[in-house]
Amino acid sequence: MGTAQKFVYLFGSTCTEGASDMKNLLGGKGANLAEMCRLGITVPSGFTISTEACTLYTERGRDATLAQIQDQVAQGIAFLEKEMGKRFGDASDPLLLSVRSGARASMPGMMDTILNLGLNDQAVVGLAGKANNERFAWDSYRRFIQMYGDVVMGLKPLSKEEHDPFEIIIDTLKDKRGVKLDTDLDAEDLKELVQRFKSLIRARIGCDFPTDPWEQLWGAVWAVFQSWNNERAQVYRELNDI
Repeated sequence: MGTAQKFVYLFGSTCTEGASDMKNLLGGKGANLAEMCRLGITVPSGFTISTEACTLYTERGRDATLAQIQDQVAQGIAFLEKEMGKRFGDASDPLLLSVRSGARASMPGMMDTILNLGLNDQAVVGLAGKANNERFAWDSYRRFIQMYGDVVMGLKPLSKEEHDPFEIIIDTLKDKRGVKLDTDLDAEDLKELVQRFKSLIRARIGCDFPTDPWEQLWGAVWAVFQSWNNERAQVYRELNDI
C-alpha cells in the first residue's frame, strides 16, 4: 500500500515543513512564511494547503479533494492549537484563523481571503472577555460575517453599478445614529449589525450563516480554491502572461 500524498505543510516555532524554494508547491506566501520560521523570525503559526490540492479540486471536485485532505487539515488544526495554546471552536478563548490565498506566481489581491474565522455568537462573548474590549470583539464578528457572506456565500454586488448589500446596511445604521464613520458605531450598534447581516443572508440566500467553526473553515477553503478561476484572477493572468 502506497504512502498517502502530502497536501498540508506546517509552519511554526516547533515544526516547519516548507522552505523558500517550494513556491511551486506552497505558493509564494506559504513558502516565504516557512522560510521566515526557519530563520527564527516570529510569525503566527499556520499550515499551507498545497497548490496540488487546488489542482485536485479543480480537476475532480470537492468530494474527491475532501477525502484526500480532511485528515491532514485536522492534523494542521491540532498543530495550531498546540502552538497557540487555544482550541478551535472553544467559546471561552477561541482560536481564530485567517484563510488566505497564495499562488505560484504573484497575484496580489486577485484571489480571496477570509479573516476572523471561528467566531460565532458564543465565541464573540469569549473574545470580548479575553480582550476586555466588547466593541473590538463585535466589530471583528461583523467583519467576519460580512467577508464570509461575500466571499463564501456569494452575497456580493452583481455589477459595478450595484451597491454592496452589507455596506448599505452599515450606511443605514450610521444615518439612523447620526454618525459619519464606522468607528463611531458602539458595541450595541455592532451587535445590531451582526443580526441585520444574518437576516440579510437568510433572506437573500435562503440559509443561515454557519455557526460551526469547522463548517466555516471548509466553506472558506473551497471558496479560496474557487477564487483561482474568478474573473479578476483570470484577467490578471492573461494580462501578465501567467
